[in-house]
Amino acid sequence: MAFVNRGNLNPNLNIYPLPITKSMLSRVADSFYWMNRYIERAENVARFVDVNLNLMLDLPSSTPQQWQPLVMTTGDLPLFESRYGEMNPDNAIQFLAFDENYPNSIVSCIRRARENARSIREIISSEMWEEINLFYMMLQEAEKSHTFATLPNLFSEIKQASHRFAGVMNATMSHNEGWHFGQMGRLLERGDKTARILDVKYFFLLPSLDWVGTPLDQLQWIALLKSASAYEMYRKCQHRITPSCVAEFLILDREFPRSIYFCLMQAEFSLCQIAGTTPGTWRNSAERALGRTCAELGYLTIEEITELGLHEFLDGMQHKINDIGDKVSTTFFGIEPSSTIEQVQMASAR
Repeated sequence: MAFVNRGNLNPNLNIYPLPITKSMLSRVADSFYWMNRYIERAENVARFVDVNLNLMLDLPSSTPQQWQPLVMTTGDLPLFESRYGEMNPDNAIQFLAFDENYPNSIVSCIRRARENARSIREIISSEMWEEINLFYMMLQEAEKSHTFATLPNLFSEIKQASHRFAGVMNATMSHNEGWHFGQMGRLLERGDKTARILDVKYFFLLPSLDWVGTPLDQLQWIALLKSASAYEMYRKCQHRITPSCVAEFLILDREFPRSIYFCLMQAEFSLCQIAGTTPGTWRNSAERALGRTCAELGYLTIEEITELGLHEFLDGMQHKINDIGDKVSTTFFGIEPSSTIEQVQMASAR
């Protein structure tokens, strides 16, 4: 088994890497990365579906239930249509939450996260294993007995289980290379999903231009903020809900933990700790791609993003995050994006 490839020091930089105490097998690093990425993916799907369930109560009965945009967020609408045909709440929830043959469903993500945890059982803490095992068993039970009325409680439990796992990992595991690989996986996944849900709201969600600026439009933007647990924090710094202010908060805020910029900054910090470089320098393609993206975001304004086009910007950001994920896999796990053994992992919800 190959060791983690740390790359070559950039000959153009007169900078030496920070000392690293221990190397990590690429298999182990890969498992840490994807274990956390799958748990974060499951939590985000639960967030999106839960908010849409609540939104159904606020929208008029003549309004389409708008489940199609949620499936579009995953990038798997053609797969849904081939398996389920009709778009309705029951089919969408079954596909996104409980379809064991769909690799990005909540059930499939937690099963794969548990498989990755099992492969590094001797490295993670016993508390981490207990949490992910309880998470898995809770979903297995819910899959058999859930009803439409119990879904809000279920999705709340999924979010809480994800938070507990992250907290237990932070509190019981040494913050070494493995922890940083897990942190990086979680943050890249979170940044990607924030970009996707914001793009869907802006470009796809409204059924009519007549809704723009109406109370129904405001409900949609509130639902978007709630899907990222951002509503209360947004209200603390902004009194009015406007598309540009919401977009600025979810893209460029330096302190909110689900903004795209915050996620990528923290992912860059973990990547520097893994590679042994200082911020602003790079030794491999993953560091260069992530550092460059963070630098660009650090000097952007929402006016520049709007001038470019919000949809075009967010679509480009999704491609950049996918590219960073590909380069992380190539650099550290020895996996080429075009010939990965685990296609689902490299898909990254494309």
